[in-house]
Amino acid sequence: MSQATSKQHDPDMLDEYDFSKGVRGKYAERYHAGKNIIRLDDDVAEMFPDAKSVNDALRALGKIIAEHQQKTP
Repeated sequence: MSQATSKQHDPDMLDEYDFSKGVRGKYAERYHAGKNIIRLDDDVAEMFPDAKSVNDALRALGKIIAEHQQKTP
């Protein structure tokens, strides 16, 4: 099947999508190992030196959200 034919069959694939430099299966091993991969924007990543600091911040934020939701009627 040619590229033109496959584009016609998939309305979600827009012409501006370019996967020519994509690497097939780049994260497959991590995915199968059960790890979640999240890409942080550069400005956010600069705030956190490692995964532990990101997790600590998200846990703290989660507690704040939970407390706020309990207080809200």
